Amino acid sequence: MDMLELKGVRLVIHLPAELDHHCTEELRREVDRMIQEEPVSELEFDFSDTLFMDSAGIGMLIGRYKLMRALNGRIIVSHMSGQIHRVLTLSGIQKFIQLDKEEAV
Repeated sequence: MDMLELKGVRLVIHLPAELDHHCTEELRREVDRMIQEEPVSELEFDFSDTLFMDSAGIGMLIGRYKLMRALNGRIIVSHMSGQIHRVLTLSGIQKFIQLDKEEAV
């Protein structure tokens, strides 16, 4: 499965098992490129396969949040495990990105 999947105006990012500094830079570039090339107004970060995330992953999410806010778009976080939800909650990211609900796609 490709990591990026365009569904209308929603770009779904299927995150890897480990979302750390080794993969975030390339992922960030690809997502930004796709946003520039396609009419994207929603980014969905799909954590279905993600087992680990560090501060680089949190930074990538916050950076995409700022980008989408500037474009009047929105961020959706889906399929978080309990551990990923805890990491995101401890980071304080829920002040910007809603973590409580998952949307059916």
